[in-house]
Amino acid sequence: MQQDLLNDALVTIRHADQDGKPMVQLHPASRLIAEVLRIFREHQYIEEFTFVPNGRGGQYDVKLARRINSCGVIKPRISVPHDRLEQYEARFLPAQDFGILVLSTNQGVVSHREAREKKIGGRLLAYVY
Repeated sequence: MQQDLLNDALVTIRHADQDGKPMVQLHPASRLIAEVLRIFREHQYIEEFTFVPNGRGGQYDVKLARRINSCGVIKPRISVPHDRLEQYEARFLPAQDFGILVLSTNQGVVSHREAREKKIGGRLLAYVY
C-alpha cells in the first residue's frame, strides 16, 4: 500500500534517471505531483510531462532530461519563514545556487528562489539537484 505518493514518484524519477531511461511513468497521479513536476520542468530537471487518463485515476508520462543527481521529499514537512530559507538550502542542497527546494505556500507550489523573491514562507516538500 502506498503511503506517500510524492515520495514514490520522486524515487521512481531518480532511479529511472540513474538507469539512463528516457521516459518514466508515474501512477497514480495527483495535483501535488503535477505541481512538483511543473517546478522541475521550469528549472530544466525534466523535459516534459503529460497526464494520461486511465481507469485508475491517471498517470504522468515524464520525459527525463538526464540532469538529476538526486531528488527526494523532505520529511517532516518543515514550515519555514522566507528569511530562513538559506539555512535549509545549506542543509538539503550540496552547494549554493545548485539545485532547488520546492515549497508549498499560500500562493501555490513554488521553488525556494521564487519564494525568496516574493518574500513568502511555506512548508518544504522536496529537493532536486
